[in-house]
Amino acid sequence: MANIRNCRRCGKLYNHIGGVPLCVDCKARDEDDFKRVKDFLYDYPKASIFEVSRELDISVQRIKNYLRQGRLEIIGDSANMVLECELCGKSIKSGRFCDECTHALSKDIRSTVDEIKSPIKGESRKKTTGGMRYLHRE
Repeated sequence: MANIRNCRRCGKLYNHIGGVPLCVDCKARDEDDFKRVKDFLYDYPKASIFEVSRELDISVQRIKNYLRQGRLEIIGDSANMVLECELCGKSIKSGRFCDECTHALSKDIRSTVDEIKSPIKGESRKKTTGGMRYLHRE
């Protein structure tokens, strides 16, 4: 079944397979922009997000997206006023969450999975060995 959507950036209709809701052309342009940023940072490793944006004519928001995706990282010990943890607001260098919140989220997910796996108090779970069977329908 086709999943037809409008591209978030250009509005063109395309078959969405998964991931960021962008058409093939916009994804290719995004990858080209990322390569330009990467090449620029190779030559100027201490450039700020604003310098990269100005020199390459790529929006600060797009560069922030590369940081959030973990494809770039802010270096140095100076205060980062660009990227914040989505949970606690602490300044971070890459990704969406600080180390503490990442650890807490992982712990919560692990405990939830453990709860789901363990049988409900007073009940025992039947062990299954197979996956499917034929239903006789009349």
